[in-house]
Amino acid sequence: MNGVDFYNKFSFDLSRILTKKYSTSFYLSSLFFKREIKEAIFSIYGFVRLADEIVDSFLEFNQKELLEDFEKEVFNALERGISLNPFLNAFILTVKKYNIDKDLIYAFLKSMKNDLYKKEYFSEKELKEYIYGSAEVVGLMCLKVFVKNNNSLYNDLKEYAISLGSAFQKVNFLRDIKYDFLVLKRKYFPNLNFNKFSEEDKNKIIKNIEKEFENAKIGIKKLPKDSKLAVLIAFNYYKALLNKLKKTKSSDILKKRIRISNALKFLLIFKSYIQYKFNLI
Repeated sequence: MNGVDFYNKFSFDLSRILTKKYSTSFYLSSLFFKREIKEAIFSIYGFVRLADEIVDSFLEFNQKELLEDFEKEVFNALERGISLNPFLNAFILTVKKYNIDKDLIYAFLKSMKNDLYKKEYFSEKELKEYIYGSAEVVGLMCLKVFVKNNNSLYNDLKEYAISLGSAFQKVNFLRDIKYDFLVLKRKYFPNLNFNKFSEEDKNKIIKNIEKEFENAKIGIKKLPKDSKLAVLIAFNYYKALLNKLKKTKSSDILKKRIRISNALKFLLIFKSYIQYKFNLI
């Protein structure tokens, strides 16, 4: 193994470690991908996580400058074919290998910039544009990996990947509503008075998410076999989280962050395996 190959392997290894440290549930589901797919998915997560941390966590630093530098390095690395940031290095290798469209990267970074400048969304159209960049394009990047440059299959599954990305993001919005509103001062859901967040408000959001999950389920059935189980595990995890939010009082959602226990996570993995093994999805 030469120096470049060693560095590239090191880059993917770091992306895997970052994923494991930041998201136990995503890491556990991703373990059920084959090695080649797994590495690519970890690299996409690493890229997304770095940008997300800049706009959500690095509040005591110049976030605008950090995000601008990050964006420059992404596109410089794509031109050079290498980055001294190992997480970006792994990501650009995945972008090139699976022909991930640069427009997806632009859209993602645009939504990250919105998180620095835009604190409230006043219409469903505005929210849809934000979610496209912050989550749906991430689903499309992953889909590029799953279909391994089969453009016909990609186009067939694109609609469902978008639904799944949107559903995941809205579940996150609902789960993190307290932190987003009180700390980051963001209001994602239009026409919602967070000081009077009611059961009716909560159930309206959940009903919309459930429709997106139902549409996404159609696409999961059509996924290649070597990616279906891992995606199904993530799908079942977020569905379980949504069901827990559904059973939680709206007032309590504003007080605490709802979580899924590790025991339930492992139970969901077993359930997903049975569904996958006996083609029950």
